[in-house]
Amino acid sequence: MTRSMKKTILSLFAILMATGISAQDNFNVSPKGDNGNERILLQAWCWSFNTIRENLKAIADAGFTTVQTPPAQHCIIEAKGDKGGGNQLYGKGRWYYHYQPTDWKIGNYQVGTRDDLKALCDEARKYGIQIIVDVIPNHTAIDDTRVEDAFDDAVGGHDNLYHAAGFTEIDDYNDRLKCTTGQMGGLPDVNTENPDFQHYYLTYVNDLIACGVRGFRYDTAKHIGLPSDPLDPRSKQNDFWLVATGQKAVKGLTMTKPAEEMFIYGEVLQDKNTKEDEYGTFVDLTASSYGHVLRNILNAQNWGADNYDNWCHTVSPAHLVTWVESHDTYCNAHESAGIPSARIRQGWAFLTARKYGQPLFYSRPDGSTPENVWGNNVVGARGNDEFFHPEVAAVNKFRKAMLAQPESITLNADKTIAAVNRGKKGAVLVNITDNAVTTSLSTTLPNGKYTDRVHGKTFRVKKGIIYGTFDALSSYVLYARK
Repeated sequence: MTRSMKKTILSLFAILMATGISAQDNFNVSPKGDNGNERILLQAWCWSFNTIRENLKAIADAGFTTVQTPPAQHCIIEAKGDKGGGNQLYGKGRWYYHYQPTDWKIGNYQVGTRDDLKALCDEARKYGIQIIVDVIPNHTAIDDTRVEDAFDDAVGGHDNLYHAAGFTEIDDYNDRLKCTTGQMGGLPDVNTENPDFQHYYLTYVNDLIACGVRGFRYDTAKHIGLPSDPLDPRSKQNDFWLVATGQKAVKGLTMTKPAEEMFIYGEVLQDKNTKEDEYGTFVDLTASSYGHVLRNILNAQNWGADNYDNWCHTVSPAHLVTWVESHDTYCNAHESAGIPSARIRQGWAFLTARKYGQPLFYSRPDGSTPENVWGNNVVGARGNDEFFHPEVAAVNKFRKAMLAQPESITLNADKTIAAVNRGKKGAVLVNITDNAVTTSLSTTLPNGKYTDRVHGKTFRVKKGIIYGTFDALSSYVLYARK
């Protein structure tokens, strides 16, 4: 999605409203000017399509605008040491099986069928919620013999499916040729520049759109070459992103819905040579470094532990997907799994109260704890109750109410309490410590008494200073009187 495309959104929205056409497909695709980001994403991690559909009311009531589903394409059902395709997140079955494609057609045993996805999208429209799908064009299953015959035939044979170095493990992620054409973690690298593959993949994308999907998260996006990147010996040009965002047809086929009417972002994990600015001309990007900053702060229980007000990115924060944790930080090395949910929730309150960024809430497994990361260990089930916790719902709704208000962040003297002030209209106060704190800090709120929308606690503002007692690991949502 180019920046010129993104600038058309507000005028397009006005036209749609004037003509009576539903504008849901264009929901806050790309805010501009002084408008903040309204989008709030729920990553329904490992939930099935039917489970998401059954919980849409709770999701909407909690203030989420967009739901990201797991990958929808065909995937492996077993691997070495697991001979049965069980339904566990980790054990007999694996959560990451649906990240190992065998064909680009809708439906897998973990998330459901094409009919299930269409039913989900149809129901989501009733709640004004967009459904986006995690897509994985960059690689196939580790065991490439699992790739289905129809897929091999579509790309001119199995050998044509992969880059020349597609089975050579990447040993330098800052070498762009190796990064974009080599094998990552045992996952063979698909030749995303092969026109036959692009046509086959785009057919899958268009089928998702036909079901009602209105956006995509591109997994391992930084491993897919940009126009400026070096060419693989088997490729003529690096044009995948032009095709994937509808700017270029392949073999007469193009995306059936314009990219500016979709929400598309890429998992471009930040490193020394990731070309963030160039990726940002096509899709919105993940702010992975900022998530690391927030986790540093939460672990230290002190806002002074890292740069809380720095997005750590070259791309405008209006085009960043932000998080406190992702499924990778939770699952892979369990980097964030040891942080209690209550502390993650306070990071969410701070992140979501901010004007920019497009916050994504990762739904942890139901029953999970720092000591039991997989919880009830069931694929397809709903995550824990955190996504509709009163503090989460309150800050989600605050974000929408404060959309165009300016932002300022203030701390108390010992940096245990942060206030995200939104002009003179509201503020969110966050205590990230294990202790109750009685303190004061500056604010832009007018003088007066304020009752928090979550806990009913009272705070007082006098001459630009807010006073009160903050319970351990708690957040407070304040609105100025109209």
